[in-house]
Amino acid sequence: MKSYFPLIIGMTLVTYLPRLIPLALLNNRNINKSLKEFLLYIPYTSLSILIIRGILTAADGMKIVTVIGVGIAAIISYIKGNLVLSVLAGIILSFLAINTLFKSSSIFQYF
Repeated sequence: MKSYFPLIIGMTLVTYLPRLIPLALLNNRNINKSLKEFLLYIPYTSLSILIIRGILTAADGMKIVTVIGVGIAAIISYIKGNLVLSVLAGIILSFLAINTLFKSSSIFQYF
């Protein structure tokens, strides 16, 4: 049987080091205010890119469910400002929409 331990250690280092090195190097340095403001937008940009990609690449029968889930997540996020609550609400509403809208569809007969 192969040992996957070296592979797991290697993947851990490759994932962790690019995050650790900038943190260690820029820990005590003053960063330009405009650069700091720009870096604050990166998580929101990345999340929005992933959401839009998910909507555009959804299967034909799942586009409505995807838009419903993203819509409720956006509304709750706007009202409450809580990321975890909005994502959970989007997941739950998408799950309920799949189970109610596509209950008789042959694609979802195994779920």
